[in-house]
Amino acid sequence: QVQLVESGGGLVQAGGSLRLSCAASGRTFSSSTMGWFRQAPGKEREFVAAINWSGSTTYYTDSVKGRFTISRDNAKNTLFLQMNSLKPEDTAVYYCAGGLGGLTGNPRRYDYWGQGTQVTVSS
Repeated sequence: QVQLVESGGGLVQAGGSLRLSCAASGRTFSSSTMGWFRQAPGKEREFVAAINWSGSTTYYTDSVKGRFTISRDNAKNTLFLQMNSLKPEDTAVYYCAGGLGGLTGNPRRYDYWGQGTQVTVSS
């Protein structure tokens, strides 16, 4: 079983940057598809970005393309999300998730989740 712990959230002004990290324990991280999701107050959890097991393929929701970059370091069992040009509408709790299925934005295809880290973007 894989356990995930996110870090790196915080308060930032619009236009600023943050880098989220997700530390994984367990043997299956390097073979897992990993993703980032977010949930704003009163809204459903939504897909942000995903990366395949090797890091060779990525997938983003349209609203973050060109601003966010997902990456991973399998040697360190860590997933990252570099967030640039942040907007107030990016404010949410950000979750990392992993699964053994293919690259997807469907949260039901992910088997394990972190506890989340808060990102707040002020205008």
